[in-house]
Amino acid sequence: MTVRLTTDKDTRVALLTLDRPEKLNAIDADMAERLGRIWRELRFDDTVRAVVVTGAGGRAFCTGLDRDTAAEVPQPSSPYAIDDPLLAIGPKANDLWKPVIAAVDGMACGGAFYLLGEAEFVIAGSTATFFDPHTTYGMVSAFESILMAQRMPFGEATRMALMGTAERMSARRAYEVGLVSEVTEPGEAVAAALRCAEVVAGYPTEAVQGTVRACWAAQEAARTHALTHAPHLISLGNLPADRQSGLFAGRRPGGFRVR
Repeated sequence: MTVRLTTDKDTRVALLTLDRPEKLNAIDADMAERLGRIWRELRFDDTVRAVVVTGAGGRAFCTGLDRDTAAEVPQPSSPYAIDDPLLAIGPKANDLWKPVIAAVDGMACGGAFYLLGEAEFVIAGSTATFFDPHTTYGMVSAFESILMAQRMPFGEATRMALMGTAERMSARRAYEVGLVSEVTEPGEAVAAALRCAEVVAGYPTEAVQGTVRACWAAQEAARTHALTHAPHLISLGNLPADRQSGLFAGRRPGGFRVR
């Protein structure tokens, strides 16, 4: 089981856990399919009024797309189209408008931003870090950068995207720039997120979901317009797969600064 879903029937809060700790919760094809299916099912589950999403193991919330899955995804030959296996892993992509709170401990990078970018807000443990490795390995950060540019100031989102693996944003800095709404002691992010979710789940659900839609409507037009450009930028800017593999093979642990 790559994804676990548990529901507290008393509080009406569901806890969705990415459960591949041995892979730092990297998303493979099975996990991507399960995430999309769970979000869609939650649309019809009236016992759930709010959701917390997190990662198992404490070392990482999610480290993006599993490289083995990436190699298995066939791509069209046209430079005007790509098939991205992570496009449908988030709640909004699956038309779920119940509030979703992300609880981050450890690393959150790359494809993790598909989930963070579609959460209502993010709570992080003090040792959490955020970074985007795409440019380091010859890949365009398009979808991820668009989503993060709507969560924090332009300069911060652009710096994260361009600095690749050389830098990691600390939970403290993420709080300062607005990506994170609360910083907890290490390992306490899930508990804090559940407390918030329980409060929200206790309010009339029509009012809550209407408020979620209103907040997203404020930025939806710009987000939708920007996302239409992402496939073309990726098709034109990504290095060929063999050159990407060479860069991944040459990577060394460490070598980054946390700011």
